[in-house]
Amino acid sequence: MLEFRLDSRSGVPAYLQLVRQVEHAARLGFLAKGEQLPSVREVSAVLVINPNTVLKAYRELEHRGLAAARAGQGMFVTRAPGGVPLREMAALRREGTAWVRRVYAAGLGPDGVEALVALIVRELDAEGAA
Repeated sequence: MLEFRLDSRSGVPAYLQLVRQVEHAARLGFLAKGEQLPSVREVSAVLVINPNTVLKAYRELEHRGLAAARAGQGMFVTRAPGGVPLREMAALRREGTAWVRRVYAAGLGPDGVEALVALIVRELDAEGAA
């Protein structure tokens, strides 16, 4: 089951962090269509946040067409955006892990990895390569 985490230093509202985590988990194949998301009560208790924050995230997921509520049963994933086959995902993960280790060895930590990836993505987008 999906385990949510919040970063209070990120500047991103908690509900959007939850939305992004569901999107990423679905995109990476960790959540499949039809899979149930944790209940509002569970998420709010584990993260020690207001249940309305979780409800807002789940409503946003519904709005984006990624999840839907089933009366009396909970929230379920309705589609997985652009999933990659598991074999290819495993290879990408191995390559990514090796790359991140090199970046760490060069002296950049997690924030440096994120900044470097963001820079590369922006450059690729500007080139129209993505």
